[in-house]
Amino acid sequence: MKLSSKARYGLKAMCYMAENYGNGVVSLPTMAQSTGISEKYLEQLIATLRKAGLVEATRGASGGYCLARSPEEINVGEILRELEDGLVIIDCISGDCADKCMCSTYNVWNKLYKAINSCLDEMSLDSLIK
Repeated sequence: MKLSSKARYGLKAMCYMAENYGNGVVSLPTMAQSTGISEKYLEQLIATLRKAGLVEATRGASGGYCLARSPEEINVGEILRELEDGLVIIDCISGDCADKCMCSTYNVWNKLYKAINSCLDEMSLDSLIK
């Protein structure tokens, strides 16, 4: 399984906001410069994370972005599932397989999917930045 740049950069942006949690909002240009992610790409990532309720925005001249919850309350799994279409590793996990009940490999994929998600859900943003 290979994660896209969307997942890597989205998690990096979330970690940046976690490091700045409690200090007000972070502007997009500041975040872009600090993380090395282009503003245009950050806008796309932030839009997805806002829609998921993980990030909040403040408009205006002194506007920017911040985490919607504390870094301790946001886990890596929920971030990556939003950015990577649920982290579905194979179609039958999402129910898109007609042979699901009879396939001899389904249990392998389901066990792997659950293990990946469990591992990611155990890691908070706070644990990443410490």
